[in-house]
Amino acid sequence: MKARDNLAYAWQTLSSQPTRSALMILAMAIGVGAVVVLTALGEGARRYVLDQFSSLGTHLLIVIPGRAETSGGTPGVLSGVTPRDLTLDDAAAVARSRQVARVAPLNVGAAQVSHGARGREAVILGSTAEFLHIRHMRLAAGRFLPPGDPAHAASVCVLGAKMRSELFGAAPALGAWLRIGDRRFRVIGVLAPQGQQMGFNTDETVVIPVAAAQQLFDTPSLFRIMVEARGRDSVERAKIEIGQILKARHEGEEDVTVVTQDAILSTFDRILGALTLAVAGIAAISLSVAGILIMNVMLISVAQRRSEIGLLKAIGATPATIRRLFFTEAALLSLIGSLLGWMIGWLASLGITWLYPALHATPPLWAVLAALGMALGMGIVFALLPARRAARLDAALALARR
Repeated sequence: MKARDNLAYAWQTLSSQPTRSALMILAMAIGVGAVVVLTALGEGARRYVLDQFSSLGTHLLIVIPGRAETSGGTPGVLSGVTPRDLTLDDAAAVARSRQVARVAPLNVGAAQVSHGARGREAVILGSTAEFLHIRHMRLAAGRFLPPGDPAHAASVCVLGAKMRSELFGAAPALGAWLRIGDRRFRVIGVLAPQGQQMGFNTDETVVIPVAAAQQLFDTPSLFRIMVEARGRDSVERAKIEIGQILKARHEGEEDVTVVTQDAILSTFDRILGALTLAVAGIAAISLSVAGILIMNVMLISVAQRRSEIGLLKAIGATPATIRRLFFTEAALLSLIGSLLGWMIGWLASLGITWLYPALHATPPLWAVLAALGMALGMGIVFALLPARRAARLDAALALARR
């Protein structure tokens, strides 16, 4: 039999049992669709993280108190291991490096913010005028924190867009006074809406001078020091020089961690890449289940089609021809199921992107090709046993149904 005849015969056989064929196609489609959707989610998460870090600029370094090697995990405040606090003097020393363009000391805390009868809990960022440029923020009105001595605790603040609308409504905010904790601050600026950045909603923050934040939270230390290198080529040199400066200031102790943006991106990329492969592997298990279903149904089909197989052998069909017929049926089922699954996964990915535009859930090409190839391979591999059993049937016994 020619390939065209094999295909026509297989299609006719599948069409004669629509319910059975539809169930096998659906099983394969679910497996392929699961692989496509889950890898699209993993790829979307990876791209989201990369975009979030890219929005912070390309020359960013972050100085964190504590050493990752000695703390056994995340350095600094989060791990509870801080041999020495970072201070404003440390930030000033780092700013004198020739490889550094800008430095923004940072304090973070939460406090009650109120204006008149309106109030809410908010994230308070303590920093300097350089923070606006390092974080690539934009102003909607007014001005940012005034430049000058970072140790000067000026009673001024800059509101996030959502904070401004919740505290002032339609009333003007610039020049107004509000209360943060037990202190009063005058509003000098309002940030443009920017939404989430690294899981942190800048629209719901209040930015105050770093010295004022230290007084508000009663701490002399800094949470982080954010540094912008002079250029892409200066990042590694800046990292080394910052480490040397702080080591000299901290009596020869290497008690800080300088993290570059590329290192953070590389770490997240590896983690999310591994996660994407893991969920794809889990989803691929359903393809094995679909392949087993095809094998079981085709084994039953061999028993039901003994007379048909006997007749084919009686008119000259060889065992190889019988095997090809069953392989063609399995391949046709797998092909239709995998294409249907790809369409389902693609539509589901579009739906996820529509619901969550920031995620951009697009399945990577390798995942689509791997899912389609695995589906076809599973269908053919699990058709081996039924095909061999059909090919071994004796023509006379098969026609006699014995």
